[in-house]
Amino acid sequence: MIPSIGATFPSIGTGAIGNAITPPSPTQAAAGADFSAVLSQIASDAVATVKTAEATSIKGINGEATTQSVVESVMAAERTLQTAVSIRDKAVSAYLELSRMAI
Repeated sequence: MIPSIGATFPSIGTGAIGNAITPPSPTQAAAGADFSAVLSQIASDAVATVKTAEATSIKGINGEATTQSVVESVMAAERTLQTAVSIRDKAVSAYLELSRMAI
C-alpha cells in the first residue's frame, strides 16, 4: 500500500507551516461563501505565510531558530508565492480570453 502524501509530508496536508493556502472547507462552500470572500481569505493566508517565513528567517539569522525550521518556512512561502502567481496568471489568461470574444 502506498502512503498518502499527507502521511509522508505532514506539512503539506495539514498546513502546519505558516497555514499554506488551503481550499475552503465544504461547510464554507455550502454556506454560500462568495468568490471574492474566498479570494480575500486566500490572499490573507498567503500574506500570513510570507510574514511567518520572514520572521522565522530573522530568528534563524539571530540563532533563535533551527536551520530546519527556517528552510521549512521559506519553502512554504515559496509554495505560496508560486500558487499566487499561478492564480494570477490564470485570471489574466481568462480575462484576455473573454476580451477576445465577440459580443
